[in-house]
Amino acid sequence: MAKPEGTARNRQTACAAVRPPSPAGWPGPSTCELPGGKWWRLKYRFGGKAKTLSLGVYPTVGLKQARELAYKARQTLACGVDPGAERKAEKARRSDAESFEGVAREWFKRFSRDWAPAHAETVIQRLEKNVFPWLGTRPVGEIAAPELLAVLRRIEARGALEVAHRVGQRGE
Repeated sequence: MAKPEGTARNRQTACAAVRPPSPAGWPGPSTCELPGGKWWRLKYRFGGKAKTLSLGVYPTVGLKQARELAYKARQTLACGVDPGAERKAEKARRSDAESFEGVAREWFKRFSRDWAPAHAETVIQRLEKNVFPWLGTRPVGEIAAPELLAVLRRIEARGALEVAHRVGQRGE
C-alpha cells in the first residue's frame, strides 16, 4: 500500500529521485524537489547526528544566496553551535510576545498598577532572578508542568523555600 505524499519517507525518496548523490565532501547546498517547489538544503553533522538545514525556496533564493547562507551556517558550525538550533532560538527571540518572559512582563505591567511599589519590585526581581534565565525565551505553549516544577526545585535546592512557594503560587 502506497503512503500518502506528505510522509517523511516519500519526501526522502522524492529528494533522492530528483538529484544525484552529491560528491563526497561537497560543502555546498543541494536542491530537493517537494510538492511545494524546489528547496535549497544543507546537510551537516552535529553531535554525531546527521541534520538538514533549509536555506530557502528556489527561485526566490538563488544559487549565490544559497551558497552564502550555507557558508554562514558552516561558520556557525565551526564555532561549535548547531545552526538549526540557532535558527530556532532566533525565531523564538523574534516572537518575544509569545515567549514566557514577554507574557510575564505583560502580566506584570497589567497588575502591578494595583500593588505597592516595593511589592511590585519584589515580584519582578523574583521573576528575573529565578524564572527568566531558564524559561524566559521559551514559547508559553511549549512549557510543560514538569519544567515549571524543575525551576521550583532549583529554587528550593538553594534553600529559598519561601521564594519557591511564592513563585509557584502565582507562577511568578
